[in-house]
Amino acid sequence: MLPFFTEPYQDELLYSAIGRYHFYSCNIDCKDTLEELFQNRNVIPSIEIGSHLNILSKQIGTNYSVQDLLLKHTIYPYYAPFLSQNRQLEILKDVQNDGKGLYTRLGMVAGSICKKNGLFYCPVCAQEDIKKYGEPFIHREHQLQGINLCAHHHIQLEKYKIDMKMKSRTEYIRFERKNLKLFVLKKNENPNYYDIEVKLAELAYEILNLGNNKLSREQITKKYRLLLRERDLITPANHVRQKDLFKAFREKFPKGFLEKYDSELVIDDEYNWLKVLTRNSKRHVHPFRQLLFLYFLDQDCNFFTKMNEDEGPFGTGFWPCLNKAADHYRELVIPNVAITRDFKSNSPIGTFECSCGFIYARKGPDKRVEDKYHIGRVKQFGEIWEAKLRLLSGEGNHSIRELGRLLGVDSKTIKKYQSFKTSVKTEKAVNEKSFLMLNQYKKEMLDAIQLNPTYSRTQIRAITYKQYTYLYTNDKEWLFKNLPEHQKKTNLHKKIDWNLRDQIYYKKIRQLVKELLCSEKPVRITRSLIGKRLGIQSSLENKRKKMPCTQKYLDENTETIQQFQIRRCCKIIDEMLKKREEVLMWKVQRIGGVKSHDFREIKPCLEVYQKIQEGIFYDKKTI
Repeated sequence: MLPFFTEPYQDELLYSAIGRYHFYSCNIDCKDTLEELFQNRNVIPSIEIGSHLNILSKQIGTNYSVQDLLLKHTIYPYYAPFLSQNRQLEILKDVQNDGKGLYTRLGMVAGSICKKNGLFYCPVCAQEDIKKYGEPFIHREHQLQGINLCAHHHIQLEKYKIDMKMKSRTEYIRFERKNLKLFVLKKNENPNYYDIEVKLAELAYEILNLGNNKLSREQITKKYRLLLRERDLITPANHVRQKDLFKAFREKFPKGFLEKYDSELVIDDEYNWLKVLTRNSKRHVHPFRQLLFLYFLDQDCNFFTKMNEDEGPFGTGFWPCLNKAADHYRELVIPNVAITRDFKSNSPIGTFECSCGFIYARKGPDKRVEDKYHIGRVKQFGEIWEAKLRLLSGEGNHSIRELGRLLGVDSKTIKKYQSFKTSVKTEKAVNEKSFLMLNQYKKEMLDAIQLNPTYSRTQIRAITYKQYTYLYTNDKEWLFKNLPEHQKKTNLHKKIDWNLRDQIYYKKIRQLVKELLCSEKPVRITRSLIGKRLGIQSSLENKRKKMPCTQKYLDENTETIQQFQIRRCCKIIDEMLKKREEVLMWKVQRIGGVKSHDFREIKPCLEVYQKIQEGIFYDKKTI
């Protein structure tokens, strides 16, 4: 254990405290300092966090545990809330030992943005430190990636005047007053960004000082979803409305802000950081981008840490049965909820089904505890409810309104279910009548078949139309079983002479193509157009191989889209030349209705055609 150690100031980096220790211990060689603190001369100093903290905490005294040093004197708390619980435990083990893989686990290697090269300080903070402690020190909040303002004084941070490349890897740098700019304050580079940068700096400082808070990535994600649900950015199927979120998020920040901080977004990128952050992805999202999201949600860290986590639009099970006729009324006995979407309002609708047969639904999301005891609509009352209604109705000493109060429904529902017995009796009588009629018509159908043994099914249907229709509707299986068997067709299709048909189609198509080419309004010549005009589309699609002449002519004369565009534009050029107008390509494009990217491809052909036609036109004029 060391005889003394420079006690770290509030929010001072452990790196800075060690640098002051090296200065006050008067060690000439930095490796001597490493030997005293870590009992190892090969430790490489780390500005942000560090390693071998288990040995260091023992050397500097019992007042400093590894966890205290990590939480109060490193930038680890800036990353911690956005890491999984397992990753937090792994990092705690890393810093106790040699720290191999530490920055990879933090995500600083793969997910670094706005990386700072060097040490930074706030001029006003430095003045206050000198006045209070007699010396400046390195504040950990000034070294955070993406944070360019002081969270306390809202001014631009200054870079410490020292070349890190010229220093030894084993040397700890200590702030010296002579190298600090204490009276020169940087102006904000873009005033439009200032308020946002101030808020982000304050959020970062709040995260650093959350203390031993057990926030983790799993909890943060659920809190995010609750806030998104309040903004109607979660679907009833519990998915994030990514397009709506992207639009709202971009509108929150001024133009160029996200690009400045290496956080630009591309909506078509399935792995842009906003989608990764709002999904259950194992990918790491940088803390600064988490701050951007908190700013978008209008949250400060103190309120955010205390708020509840998302439990879905209807909370987590179990849910109450609201059947007044059941002995478990209002007890939490329903384990599952089926969630659908209201097609009018897009709000989630939860359907709750109890084992007693009672099914009810309501529109969500639930905003209060009392909402779970609310019924929007009863889908099914169930046997227990109906049995209770029959029991109470049989007693005869309850009015309809009182029955409704006892069973939790209105009087119209009571009347509806009381009339059910009467309707059952009526239905039974109707069924008996239908049964007698069915048997009668079956007998009449069998008699007709016996009297006309040579008749086909069609002929039988003609003489027993009423009986046939009734039996077809009510007992089709019996009808088809007792009708005469299907008679085999004796008339065979005539064999088609495809050579003759090929010649006929060839002539018709050739004539139609001539007409289409001469039509005043150009029409693209396609196989389907010709088939529809001549009523032979099926043959042209399915029997092409049997008609070689027709097939060859179609292949040579049907047009692609580009060919049709060229023909259409050439016709426009001809019209302009006839009217002695100047042929302007932009005008040809506009009249022809051709898109720019398509016109660029056909323009060389049109220019050649124009020159040829101008030569022909003017030769004729001269003659």
